[in-house]
Amino acid sequence: MIPFKTIRERALQLQPARYWIATGIFATSILVIVPLLNAVPGPSSPFHFPDYLLPLLGKFLCYAILALALDLVWGFTGILSLGHGLFFALGGYAMGMYLMRSIKGEGVYRSELPDFMVFLDWKKLPWYWHGFGNFNFALAMAVLVPGLVAFAFGYFAFRSRVRGVYLSIVTQALTYAAMLLFFQNATGFGGNNGLTDFKRILGYSLHDPSTKLTLYVISGMALLFVYLLCRYVVASKLGRVLTAIRDAELKVRFCGYQAAHYKLFVWTLSAMLCGLAGALYVPQVGIINPSEMQPSNSIEMAIWVAVGGRGTLVGPVAGAWLINGTKSWLTTAFPSAWLYVLGTLFVVITLFIPDGLVGISTAIRNRLSARIRA
Repeated sequence: MIPFKTIRERALQLQPARYWIATGIFATSILVIVPLLNAVPGPSSPFHFPDYLLPLLGKFLCYAILALALDLVWGFTGILSLGHGLFFALGGYAMGMYLMRSIKGEGVYRSELPDFMVFLDWKKLPWYWHGFGNFNFALAMAVLVPGLVAFAFGYFAFRSRVRGVYLSIVTQALTYAAMLLFFQNATGFGGNNGLTDFKRILGYSLHDPSTKLTLYVISGMALLFVYLLCRYVVASKLGRVLTAIRDAELKVRFCGYQAAHYKLFVWTLSAMLCGLAGALYVPQVGIINPSEMQPSNSIEMAIWVAVGGRGTLVGPVAGAWLINGTKSWLTTAFPSAWLYVLGTLFVVITLFIPDGLVGISTAIRNRLSARIRA
């Protein structure tokens, strides 16, 4: 039998990439397997998982994907985006348009048009709504539209070498302008009420517990896929160039690399991942409106990454779960205390724990490793 001390030594000697990959796979597997096991026992069993919690935890999984996407551009490339809420909302609107089209003729007005269009006296469906009756088309648009918007924005921003706090301000202005646009009834996206009253997806009722469980599992699998994809990117040669751009972009350009091209690629990829998260978010929450584009939401996303530990991938996932879990509990128990807790947490993390939760974990592992070697 191998002594326990030897096992610990071998575990501590694992390469960081392998360690975090194993940690991510284990955590995601637990998030997916536990609800599946809880679907077997009956409601009276102590192991039964309440059905009403599945959409909430599914929402947290979508937030974790969003945090990974932001960490890819901020933690590894040094681009602090305060507008990722726009890409998230665009993906959500694409899926919401499909869900609205899937119940045509079943609304209050029994019309082929969505109820809000009938109420606003629209005579025909806008051209940009065509095709969203097909699930595959809607899912493709949920990923491609945010990617195209990000590519167009990034092409001009990175070619103009806008960076640092100026780029952050421009991204915040972009999402704020989009929010004001979507608030207008004339845009055809439901105005300030947004899109809601969804009933089914692919023929399955969204109120059925089995559908909620399926959406949760799909969200968990998507989180695992996005995590492995981001890990592959940052562990490759591309990832090393991105890290070099974060640390010394001017030197990277002097070495002959087109830094703008690398930044544009990772920026577009991040936006597409945000769109995927939005598409998974909407059927579980049941609504999408322009408030998802609020600049404060994008700032909160940055707090998830900072609390978990930017530049680690695992940290942002943990930060998204911790912050949103705490928010769900505090806003119910102490509604007025949440903003104070969030602000205090951000200040403490910034001043005293700049590496976040993962930094604490790494420090503990380093101390343990030092003691073993001693």
